[in-house]
Amino acid sequence: MKIDDIGEVRQLTLDRPQRRNALGDAMMRDLAHALQDADGDPDVRAIVLNAEPPAFCSGSDLKELRLMSVQEMGRHELATAQVARSIAGLSKPVIVAVEGYALGGGFLLALSCDVVVTASNARWHLPEVPNGWLPPWGLHALVARTGVARARLLTWATDPIDGTEAHRLGLADYVTSPQQADDAALALAQRLAALPPEAVTSCKRFFESFASLDGERLDRLATLFFETDAKTRAARATLAKFQTKPQMLVKQ
Repeated sequence: MKIDDIGEVRQLTLDRPQRRNALGDAMMRDLAHALQDADGDPDVRAIVLNAEPPAFCSGSDLKELRLMSVQEMGRHELATAQVARSIAGLSKPVIVAVEGYALGGGFLLALSCDVVVTASNARWHLPEVPNGWLPPWGLHALVARTGVARARLLTWATDPIDGTEAHRLGLADYVTSPQQADDAALALAQRLAALPPEAVTSCKRFFESFASLDGERLDRLATLFFETDAKTRAARATLAKFQTKPQMLVKQ
């Protein structure tokens, strides 16, 4: 996790490009701590979440998941869900910048932020159902932005969409030219940081109940479905593709 202070804005950068910023255990612990530290810093008035190229986030780290039991996978996803839900409870606005692609958990992590900025050519997709399971968390954030019918269709993942379409559907609040989302998110964060901080916090506190309405219960329900799905042949076949290959012996 890279952390930079730009005036009164704290920029948190997912920094695991070799794994396309997949949401592994260490990454989520770092993100949770960074969010809480930023929220508790009186010199920070807004937070930007972005990522090192080539992607915002490829979702759950399937190489890690395949080494876990079904129960361990469920616990991991519930811990990830708690971090995403915690964003609504922060006292400061969180603006996310999506470049490259946002897949699965990356898609839903972005939607958990207060304001979503996407590049027009960013790829948005929920591949979980084609992989054999229901997304185990974050679907309440999707429903809040798009409504039930559209959320169900997007979760079935019939087609990936680009940033322009994500903006049209209400997934994103702002759409920019390619490679401009980071700058636009920072500029917006600076405008929010310039507002009276008490009023900004009051706004977040008021809308928190709407943003996180029944979120914990729904995440637990989705995780139960996920655990059931993870035992099926389709899910096992998907996870098997991410088996870590043994290192080849090097001749001396």
